[in-house]
Amino acid sequence: MLREAGHRVDLYDPFYAPDRASLARGQRDFITATEVVEHLHRPGLELARLWARLRVGGVLGIMTKHVRDRAAFDRWHYRNDPTHVCFFSVDSWRWWAGARRARLVFVADDALLIHKLGC
Repeated sequence: MLREAGHRVDLYDPFYAPDRASLARGQRDFITATEVVEHLHRPGLELARLWARLRVGGVLGIMTKHVRDRAAFDRWHYRNDPTHVCFFSVDSWRWWAGARRARLVFVADDALLIHKLGC
């Protein structure tokens, strides 16, 4: 849909679009990870790479199901998908954004925007 609207788009997902070259192509104003972060075997490293590609003032948009609590996790269907190798909670994103002094906005239960602020 973004391409149809005239935007340049590169795709990366370790399982479904594994072209890592797209991660090295210049700075971005907006990066979206829609149902991708749960596929990252090394989420700290991969998210740091995405963050480094984001311009100051840019936005990282993420959509993923969030872990609610331990009891819910134990019976959660989402964890049974073999491509889902890591999971995040709301607190995970608060910590991650806080460590980068970024502005975090939850726009829906499973969608958030992280704004990269200037230092």
